[in-house]
Parts: sequence; C-alpha cells; structure tokens
Amino acid sequence: MKVQGVAAIVTGGASGLGGATAARLARGGAKVTLFDLNEELGQAHAEAIGGFFQRVDVADEEAVEGALDAAEAVNGKARILVNCAGVGPPAKVIGRDGRAIPLADFSRIVTINLLGTFNVLSKFAARIQDADPLVGGERGVIINTASVAAFDGQIGQPAYAASKAGVVGMTLPIAREFARYGIRVMTIAPGLFLTPILATLPQESRDSLGKQVPFPSRLGDPDEYAQMVEAIVTNPMLNGETIRLDGAIRMAPR
Repeated sequence: MKVQGVAAIVTGGASGLGGATAARLARGGAKVTLFDLNEELGQAHAEAIGGFFQRVDVADEEAVEGALDAAEAVNGKARILVNCAGVGPPAKVIGRDGRAIPLADFSRIVTINLLGTFNVLSKFAARIQDADPLVGGERGVIINTASVAAFDGQIGQPAYAASKAGVVGMTLPIAREFARYGIRVMTIAPGLFLTPILATLPQESRDSLGKQVPFPSRLGDPDEYAQMVEAIVTNPMLNGETIRLDGAIRMAPR
C-alpha cells in the first residue's frame, strides 16, 4: 500500500513512537489523525505535521467510535492504523509491604495496552471490510505495538509483559480472519527506545541502558520505529507476524 494520499490513524500519536510515526506518515503524504489523551501535546503535534487530532481513551468504545467518525469526516476512510497507545508503570506482584499488587493496577495496564488495542483495531476493521479495494486487493493495514517484554519481561513487569504478550498472541489469528477482507495485521515489538519516559533520565543512565543493546549499542530513535511502520505499510507480504526491533537485546531478569 502506498502512503501518499491515504488516510491514517495513529493512537498514542502525540509523542514518542506514535508521534514519530505520525510525523513520518505525514511526510510521506498521508492524511494523519492522531488519537491521544494528552490534548495539549496532541493538538500541538497535529498542527506541526499538518494532521488532525482527537482526544480519545482507546479503551472507551463510544469514544473510539466517535473519534473514527470525526477522522473520517475530515480525511476520508482510513486505510492505515498504527496502535501505539500504552502505559507501563512497573510493579512487582508482591510489594515491599508484603501485600499483593491490587488487581485494579494490573487490570488498568491490560485494559489500555491489550483491550484498547483490540478496541481500536476491531472498530477500524469493521469500517473498511467492504471498502473499495486498493491496488493488489488491499483494503487496509493494521500495525500494533508490543514490546520485547512480551518475550523476556523483567521483574516488575508482570502486567506490562502480559498485556504485550496478548498483543503478540492475537496478531496471527486476527490476520487470518481479516485475510478475506484484504486487511493485513502486523505487530512490532520494540526494545529500548528514547521515548519521553526514558528521555527524563540523566544522560549517564540513558547511555548505560544503550550499552545493553548488542548493536547498535544505543537507545533506538523513535523514527527508526516509524521507518519499520512505513516498511510494513508498503510491503504487502508482511502479514500476521511480530517483528522484534531491538538491536538483538534480550532483557535480563532485572
């Protein structure tokens, strides 16, 4: 699928991996809508790249339907969806006080990262299942964001790792289901990238994290994630797979 002239939606598009993806797709000529909860950042980034912003809780069914309606009214029927919205505060199963993690804390991360991803992709796909096919019979492409934590999660990441493993696990069955509609489904599992959270760390700490990556021994640039998104969009044989984008890192237990 070509990027030029196609409508795209990026969740978590105000900053980080989503922000870089939105910017790259816009540079490629896509008509981009950003979904994010951060209205200030989202509006500013949308204006900077010539996109459209909608404040959305990805786990809210009505909010997502309304945002998809608004995006379609402005840019037409979207054919590209990139799910980058997610959270991941660390928490051990048993805390320092000897008590188990509150179920609500675990549930919140799974709800946003896994259920939110499914919520947006399912509603997106339902809208384009009978759209006019593009070149090659494609109707759309969905790219989800997992994490290397899905495969080698660290201590303190049970909820995050479980949510991202769920994203990985649903990739193939959904790709198989959507094949009849000409909708591809892929997942990217990034390693250590210079997202806003890591950017708050001292330079010494960032350098130390980067040295854990075999090669290149540095934190990933969010635009490198966006490059992978672009490659997936433009290569029709990429379907039903999760790609680790991690410089060959395998995370240690802690």
